[in-house]
Formats: sequence, structure tokens, C-alpha cells
Amino acid sequence: MSRSTSLLQQMTIFVTVVTGGGCAMMYYLMQKNFARSEYHRLALEQLNNNSTAMAGLGAPPLKIHNIHLSDRHNRVDHISAQLKIPVTGSKTGGYLYTTSTRDAIMNRWHLQQVFLKLREGEVIEIFNKTESEE
Repeated sequence: MSRSTSLLQQMTIFVTVVTGGGCAMMYYLMQKNFARSEYHRLALEQLNNNSTAMAGLGAPPLKIHNIHLSDRHNRVDHISAQLKIPVTGSKTGGYLYTTSTRDAIMNRWHLQQVFLKLREGEVIEIFNKTESEE
């Protein structure tokens, strides 16, 4: 009986390790997929080109953190993407909020709005499509 208990314990440990490793790999791949996406890249380009926002963060250096996958602000489907990207500089940190839509004909993402909300509560508008079209 102790032989079968020992074997069962070994199987349990093995399954737990494999499951944990699989979950960690899925998390890593999802974060990598977000970081490579066009809507993510376009928003970060807008942030890097905005001197007011960069100065507010104390960047460079600018550190981009992993997206919180369970946050309700992070939603992506076939036609729209809404992200809340954690960023930090040498002075403070905050969240880069971005909204994008996908052009179905060209299969390209277009920014609709990008703004930075610092920890202190200050909001810096970086890009707004309605204002840039005027």
C-alpha cells in the first residue's frame, strides 16, 4: 500500500509542476503577444514622442511593465482594443490608457485616444483622434 501511495504522491507533484509551468508559459506568451501588437506599439510611440508626458514620468529611462490581464480596462476583440499599460520613469509612474480600432479593409490598427494618468492623479492627454483631425 505504501508503494502505491508513494507513486500517487510523485504523480501529484509531477502534475502540479507541469500545470504550474504551463500556466507560467501561457502568461508569458500572452504578455509577449500584447507587447508585439500594433495597438500597443502605436500607443508607446505616442508616449515617447510627447515631451510633457515623458517629463512628468521623469523619463528617460522609461520602463514598460506587464499588463494586468485581469484588469477590466484591458479588452481586445477583432475591431477594438482598450489597454491600461503600466509605465514608470525615474520620478513617478502611472498608467497609459489607450483605445484603438481596427480598419477591417486594410487590417491595420488606428489609435483613437491615448492619455497618461500619473500616480499623483494628473492626467496628460497625449493623443485624441477627434482633436488631431481638426
